[in-house]
Formats: sequence, structure tokens, C-alpha cells
Amino acid sequence: MSLASKLKIESKGMFATSVFYAIVGIIFIAILPTSGFAPHIGMLGILSLIAAYGVFRKRAWSFWFVVILFFAGTTFASFMIYSLLTRDYVFGLSMIAYLVLTWIFTAYAAAKRQVFEG
Repeated sequence: MSLASKLKIESKGMFATSVFYAIVGIIFIAILPTSGFAPHIGMLGILSLIAAYGVFRKRAWSFWFVVILFFAGTTFASFMIYSLLTRDYVFGLSMIAYLVLTWIFTAYAAAKRQVFEG
């Protein structure tokens, strides 16, 4: 029996979206102590974990968490890219990757919005 059938995965795209938000949430929570417990990083981490659960379970409210994370993540990543790209290239490139992936998975969730309503 495959992992997809055990987890009852109907859409690989939605599964990838939930995995993305879960990984981002875990990373943000993990870097929270090194950032001096910045509240915005903790908030993004917690909201990402909640969104991952909601997308995986196809809850109607999870689409709005994804939209909120789109705006909050875009603002956060844009500011970090602007302020740190010339000093820390690895971190700047990781923020660019986070920004692009946030846009991609938000667009996918918006295109498949009817999944959350049913």
C-alpha cells in the first residue's frame, strides 16, 4: 500500500501545498530562538502550520489563511531581501526562493479554491 493511499491523498498539488506550509512553519519556529524571538517570525510559523493542517484536511477556512500568509510572507520576504541581500547572499537567495514558492502555492490554492468549499 502506497503512502498516498494511506494518507488518502487525492491531489498531489494540494499535498505539496500543505507540505510547503508545514516545512516553512517548522523552519520559522526553528529559527525563532536565533532571531531573538521576533514576534513576526513566530506568527508566520504558527500561521503556516495552521494553514498546512487546513489545506491537508481541505478546510474551508484554510484558503483565507493561505491568502493572509501570501500578504504577510510577501511583505516579510521583500523586506528581508531589501535589507540583507547585499550582506548575506545565502539568506537573500533563500528569501527569494520562499517568496517565489509562496506566490506559486498561493496561485495554485486560488485556482483550486473549489476543493476547500466542498
